[in-house]
Amino acid sequence: MIKLAEKYGDRPILELPLLFQRILQNTIRDHYRRQKVKDAWVSLFSSMTPKGEDDEFDPLDVLQDGENQSAPAAPDTALQQRQAIALIEAELVRLPARQREAFLLRYWEGLDTTETAAAMGCTEGSVKTHCSRATHALAATLKAKGVSLP
Repeated sequence: MIKLAEKYGDRPILELPLLFQRILQNTIRDHYRRQKVKDAWVSLFSSMTPKGEDDEFDPLDVLQDGENQSAPAAPDTALQQRQAIALIEAELVRLPARQREAFLLRYWEGLDTTETAAAMGCTEGSVKTHCSRATHALAATLKAKGVSLP
């Protein structure tokens, strides 16, 4: 009800029941989606806990770096990464200004959709649209140049 009153208080009375129904459905879906992710992480970490141990157990202590990801990359791998980043930066310059701004704020600066929308002075939907278009344009351009990202 609060979301309805805050965001749609100026709408005609006849639209409010449908808007309320949609807000309620989305809120319920979000709740279950978050719960599913939370349960997955809890079960993952609880499976690492030895039976009969005290509460001082830290699952990060038993994680191993099998692929040696914490070690510096080999020189040839580091060079390839630098070249790929340089290519991405060059392609970012070619994007339209709003797409580039949304992409950099979301993925380079790590802002969420709400923070990015506030910084750009637009709606969250616009941020999502700009990010999607930027991502697709970059992926197509990089694929055409033979760059494949994991």
